Amino acid sequence: MIRSLFLLIISLSSLYHPTALQADIIDDLSSYFKAGNSKEIAKSFASTIELIIVDEEDVYSKAQGEQILRDFFIKHPPVKTSIFHKINTNPNYRFGVIILSTAKETFRVSITMKKFNTSFSITELRIEPAKD
Repeated sequence: MIRSLFLLIISLSSLYHPTALQADIIDDLSSYFKAGNSKEIAKSFASTIELIIVDEEDVYSKAQGEQILRDFFIKHPPVKTSIFHKINTNPNYRFGVIILSTAKETFRVSITMKKFNTSFSITELRIEPAKD
């Protein structure tokens, strides 16, 4: 009886928050940044993406954005990441800040995502030196 009640509560709570059991996309992106995996990150890019990397800013296609990110990882191989902040309460918007540590520098990565159809896509990716 108690087990049945417990299962009912779990079922109802997942109906109330359908995204509660889904992995958070910011968590996934953090692991891709730690691995320096530009290909996996680019899978989440919108068709055009605003990239701000250090002092360079422009709007690029998905393929161009992946290449620029790959070049960044070649120059700055990642050592570790940590999620500094994330907003995941809006059903159509996600935002996250990841601290990316490399061998020589630490960067602050800001990710802005919007929902298109049924999935989130990165519309802006900002990588800047972390302020002490």
